Parts: sequence; C-alpha cells; structure tokens
Amino acid sequence: MTGMNSTGQNNSRIVAVTGAGTGIGRATARAFAAEGAHVVAIGRRSEPLTETAAGHDRITPLPADITAEGGPERIVRAVVEAHGRLDVLVNNAGVVRGGALGTLTPETIAAQLATNLVAPVLLSQAALPFLAASSGVIVNVSTSVGQRAWPGSSVYAATKTALELLTRSWAVELAPRGIRVVAVAPGAIDTPIGEHQGLTPERMAAVREWQLAHTPLARIGRPEEVAWAINQLAAPAASFVTGVVLPVDGGAVVA
Repeated sequence: MTGMNSTGQNNSRIVAVTGAGTGIGRATARAFAAEGAHVVAIGRRSEPLTETAAGHDRITPLPADITAEGGPERIVRAVVEAHGRLDVLVNNAGVVRGGALGTLTPETIAAQLATNLVAPVLLSQAALPFLAASSGVIVNVSTSVGQRAWPGSSVYAATKTALELLTRSWAVELAPRGIRVVAVAPGAIDTPIGEHQGLTPERMAAVREWQLAHTPLARIGRPEEVAWAINQLAAPAASFVTGVVLPVDGGAVVA
C-alpha cells in the first residue's frame, strides 16, 4: 500500500537497517514501519530478526553478515530485487570489544573495524546508485561517548568517531547526487550491547553507575528515543539537513 501519512512521509519508502535484531536497530525498524515504510531488517542471526518483525508486516528479516566478503553487495542486491528501490540506509550494526592499550589483540581490533567502520563504507558504496536514483538518505549510528575519552573502549570509540567524519565528508561528496548523509550519536541507552560484549552483571552495573553520573538528565535512554531521531533525520521534511551528527544522550556530550 502506498500514499502519504499524516506527517507527509511517503509510505512507499524502502528502508534497510543493519543490526536490526535488538536494541536501537529493532526500535528503528519498527519506527519506520509504523510510519508506513517497508523495512528490510538485517542481522547475523535469524531468530532476533524474526522477533523484530513479529506483528509488523512491513518488516522483512534478512539474515546476512555485513562483514562477509561480498556481503554488502549481496545485501543491497537483495533489497533492490525484493522492493525495486532503496530510499534509506541505516548503518546501525556495531560491536564492542573492550580492552586497554597493552591488552588489545589483532582479532579484537579487526572485529570492531570490520563491523563498525568497513561494513558501513562498503554498504553505503554498494547502495550509492540506488540512493542517487531515489534522492535517498544514509544514517550512520555513532556514539556520543566517542567525543570524549573512553578508557578501555578506545578502539570502539575510534571507529565511531571515524564514522562521524565519514558522515560529514560524504554529505559534501554526495550532495550533488541528491543524497543526504546524517548521523545520530546515542549516549547511555538500554540495549543488550553490554551483554553482547560479555560484561558480568556486576561490571554492567558499574558501567551504568558511571553513565548516570555523566548524564545530566540522570537516566538511561530508551532505544525508541534514538529511533525517533533517526526517523526524523531521514524524513522527507528534513530535506535541507545533511552532514549533522545529532547527540541523543541526555546531555552527556555537553556535561
């Protein structure tokens, strides 16, 4: 079904969201679907993607590894073959492998670079012809903590900071092709990222305590609050917004 909703957004937009099995990615996929878009939810594991799509007939799971050789091209091809176009690409997938300098291994560094930095570059590159055809949008998901010191997670923060520079650079490069590039920088958000990182409950509690102490609004954010920002930046009504990185962090970046 196509047409316009009450906010003037085109219901036929096709949106691809990586890391859509949990957290911010899941909330983002559902937010776009609620606005009438058709969403391709991308992630490594099929079960979480099925949960994301449950009750949302506009969300289609696409199990795929964005870091696999040729993966980005296959993903974009699958989206376009299924829907005929691509309007919004949300580069949300990310992994954290903590470790202070002196303890880092090539494997932990490579895993973070592959998912957090290389894959968004290659996915965006593969999507370029289709985003140009639709005057589309790339939304990168960074982290507001990456704008400050982050001992113990410096490689993760560095990959996300690099993603912000790519956002600004691509905004200038791709403007002549009608493509907007924006980013959101979440702060402390209630997602399973600590669990995926392998943190113990005690360590996670300590992280939350630190986050609360550095968040002026004095609470942990919800994935839906980040999804709202992504949705708004990607909306047709934001057509004069490009190259921005919007913190969604309860004020942490300015505290």
